[in-house]
Amino acid sequence: MGLGSALRGFFGLVWRILEGIRRVLHLVLLLVIFGFILAALHTSIPTVPRSAALVIAPQGELVEQLSSDPVRRAFGQASGGPAPETLLRDVTEAIAAAKSDERIKLIVLDLGELDSSGLSKLQEIGAALRDFRGVGKRVVVGADSLDQTQYYLAAQAGEVYLDPMGLVYLDGFSYYRMYLKDAIDKLAVDVNVFRAGTYKSYTDQYSRSDMAPSEREESSVWLEALWSAYQQDVTRARSLPAGALAGFIADQAAALQAVNGDAAKLALQRGLVTALKSRRQMADELKGLVGEDEDTHSFNAVAMTQYLASIRSKHVLKSKSEAKVGIVVAAGEILDGHQPPGTIGGESTAELLREARYDNTVKAVVLRVDSPGGSMFASEQILREVQSLRKAGKPVVVSMSTYAASGGYYISAAANQIFASPTTLTGSIGVFSVVPTFQRTLEKLGVKVDGIGTTPLAGDMRMDRPLTPATRQILQTSVDHAYAEFLRRVGDGRKKPVEDVDKIAQGRVWAGVDAQRIGLVDHLGGLKDAADAAAKLAELGSDYDVDYIEPELSLRQELLMQLRSETLHMAQIAGLIPPRSDIEKVLDPVLEQARAIARLNDPRGLYAYCWCREPRMTLKGLARR
Repeated sequence: MGLGSALRGFFGLVWRILEGIRRVLHLVLLLVIFGFILAALHTSIPTVPRSAALVIAPQGELVEQLSSDPVRRAFGQASGGPAPETLLRDVTEAIAAAKSDERIKLIVLDLGELDSSGLSKLQEIGAALRDFRGVGKRVVVGADSLDQTQYYLAAQAGEVYLDPMGLVYLDGFSYYRMYLKDAIDKLAVDVNVFRAGTYKSYTDQYSRSDMAPSEREESSVWLEALWSAYQQDVTRARSLPAGALAGFIADQAAALQAVNGDAAKLALQRGLVTALKSRRQMADELKGLVGEDEDTHSFNAVAMTQYLASIRSKHVLKSKSEAKVGIVVAAGEILDGHQPPGTIGGESTAELLREARYDNTVKAVVLRVDSPGGSMFASEQILREVQSLRKAGKPVVVSMSTYAASGGYYISAAANQIFASPTTLTGSIGVFSVVPTFQRTLEKLGVKVDGIGTTPLAGDMRMDRPLTPATRQILQTSVDHAYAEFLRRVGDGRKKPVEDVDKIAQGRVWAGVDAQRIGLVDHLGGLKDAADAAAKLAELGSDYDVDYIEPELSLRQELLMQLRSETLHMAQIAGLIPPRSDIEKVLDPVLEQARAIARLNDPRGLYAYCWCREPRMTLKGLARR
């Protein structure tokens, strides 16, 4: 055997040894990863003390569906992105279960991390809290400070304790938008707007420098409806005279000066809070009611997430009913194709409705809508599935949350019945299309565009050329046709002549209480009322099961959801999550509009979208002084 053969044999042996080591190490690594997965998946069922307070501490915004997927949420938040979110149904489910749970003696609300949320969602939690108190159990709030959103829920409690250094900040509702026309003119951009509907004001931000009289008129109506509901709910809960909140705001400056700037004292004087106590003082008092936790030296408590895990574990082995009401959540903007949770996809949401249609155990469907609209094509896809459900003999009831406007109303119109909160923002039946062109901007830079086309329309939709009269006519005619189709869909669903629908359409936004009066909504009520109505239409009786029909999470997503809160907590402790600057907060409205425009993807460029954002009700900087 030659030297070459010997070397090949030697290196071959070395390679086989190294390959064997690699495989062993690979196997060990896989076993380690598998063990980590098992450890992450193995979560013991939380123990609820025999006597405890249920602590409900919502974080971020109250939502109908958590936005995006767990991966994006975790990384987004870790990089200072979107705020945390709390599922509305988690809060109401926990309160409802605690009502009849003998172990839960009271609820403690910790509202310090709650951000601005839709009034209709706050009202649903408020109703659940009042129901909880109706069986003789207490609801207590301990707060450092309270802004307007937080105070609404605090007012529903029997006892509101405010830190002596805190404040309650109320300022009423407002609706302001940024108008970009002057900036656009300076940039020499032509924003070509085509719309149908006198009150369809979404595109005014490009074509005006101020609020149009028509938008000012309609906005004042729904703003007053929401503010009136807020005041009524709070004054009733706190047993305050009518007008107490308006009076508190109107003379707040002088009244605060009279108490030498002591905002907590002023809140107590006006009856907004029960007493001035620190969180520690409140905790010490609660020990006498539910006992002391030896580890924390505070009162015995169970967090909402732990409590939900405990009560839900009891239902894991429960046999599935052969007759149930399916709930499909349609939350967020309406876009074409498949979209992640927190956004409504024409394809993805239609698939969920189709799944309900072919599931023999689902006898009726509740479509829970929380959307300002979006793509008209995607809205039509979803509407068709609602119609198919009805043709299959399965009733569909819509339950409107904070918004069900424009495209959000489009997908609702074909339902058997529509339920809305008195403060839901709905209607906005109108259509628009926006085509920006930049030829004047380019000309200022010395850039000329020239060429030829094979037809009179060839090249007309280039963004570096002005729109011709023919193209303008085509676009406006398309928008008018889309508006007529919108009216027809509403007329068919609501059993109204198109002419009558047109009178209450025109892009006008209505509060739920007014929408019921004019026939856009059948009943005022929450999700439970809608589910009861769906069960009644399907003749299921009063004892029926409810099943949320939603995309299943992958194993990776399940793991990340479990690890998310711990990861974020550690990142916050380590200072890895930077605070958002004041300038970022000021620019939020502009950035939000820009992001909304960038997401719109209707294949024909036709949109049923409403910029009817509920007024923000937080002032974190002042409330957390």
